Amino acid sequence: MAEDTDRALMAQALDCARQAYELGEVPVGAVLVDSAGAVVARAANAPIASHDPTAHAEIIAMRAAGQVLGNYRLPGCSLYVTLEPCAMCVGALVHARLERVVFAAPDPKTGACGSVFDLATSPRHNHRLIVTGGVLADEAAALLRRFFAERRG
Repeated sequence: MAEDTDRALMAQALDCARQAYELGEVPVGAVLVDSAGAVVARAANAPIASHDPTAHAEIIAMRAAGQVLGNYRLPGCSLYVTLEPCAMCVGALVHARLERVVFAAPDPKTGACGSVFDLATSPRHNHRLIVTGGVLADEAAALLRRFFAERRG
């Protein structure tokens, strides 16, 4: 059952990634849910359009969720994101005290949930995240490959 829920929520994150793709942004999308599993925020990557290097889908979703929930801490919440979060995003996830991060495709260049760094579960932090990777990874990776192939070609 949890696997089905993870797949359904990642499918929503992929919809957000497709929106980013259509806008010329790196196609990464995120969905943030509360402890009951209700969707609190959705976001698509937007650093290019917003002229903001911190406008990753994860950060945008956390900002929106903080406003909805009226708290800068997001305990019990889970984030579904189509690409393994970078160090900046994992740092924000840890500070926000999210419970769990679920990602689709690993990022072998900047991934901070185990691919390059493992900041999400580091015992040096006062909070650690539960990490699940690989949910709908093929779909997310294909979208990213298509995006970068079009830019190079």
